[in-house]
Amino acid sequence: MSDIDLLKHFLEYPIWTSKPIFEKFKTINGAIFRENSKTGKERFLFVNGKKNNKVVLVAHADTWFDEFYDDEYSNLKHFVENENNIFIGKDENGERIALGADDRAGCAILWALKDSGHSILITDGEESCRIGSHWLMEYNEDIANIINQHQFMIQFDRRNNSDFKCYNVGTDEFRKFIAEKTNYSEPDRSSYTDITILCRDICGVNLSVGYYNEHSPEESINFNEWLNTLNMTRRLLEEDLPKFKR
Repeated sequence: MSDIDLLKHFLEYPIWTSKPIFEKFKTINGAIFRENSKTGKERFLFVNGKKNNKVVLVAHADTWFDEFYDDEYSNLKHFVENENNIFIGKDENGERIALGADDRAGCAILWALKDSGHSILITDGEESCRIGSHWLMEYNEDIANIINQHQFMIQFDRRNNSDFKCYNVGTDEFRKFIAEKTNYSEPDRSSYTDITILCRDICGVNLSVGYYNEHSPEESINFNEWLNTLNMTRRLLEEDLPKFKR
């Protein structure tokens, strides 16, 4: 499958449920899936990479429009259209509708990198106060310890085309490293995402994946910008990467 077809494939998953994303990643050999059956949203999937100096690649399966109603809305559909390498969403009447690129675009990148030898972590509930990440760190100590033995974490869940954000989980040395390797810039250190919970002992960064106007019917994603982040990460992951402790 080409990269553009891969992105379209992930954007076509229903934005009202995260279940199909987990089902797809469960097919990876060695995938560890855990969930709190009482809540449904406290869940994650982890694949431990085989490289020595490996990083954790992170994305979240849920969208802003999920809101815990997996079963009720799981049959609703949206349609993905490509207009000059800009993907947008339409409903059955041809009206603009949210696309779910936040964070199906990140999930697509993780799928593209699943054979890189680095580790993969899919969370749920990032849009609901990061409840999946909190549950992982509080009730799954074995996985929490494993992920924090990696070199660092990279999350793919950022708007625009050339941002990186380390929030409160990046040192000055790590920020310099990311800026040099990506040629991206950090606009500020505010807000949060999964890595602000997951990065207990190591540094983490969130990279732009080319989406805009997330959480709205005007949402779109630029394929070329998404591909730039993917290819830049492919090159980075081939290097002997240093470890960055918090």
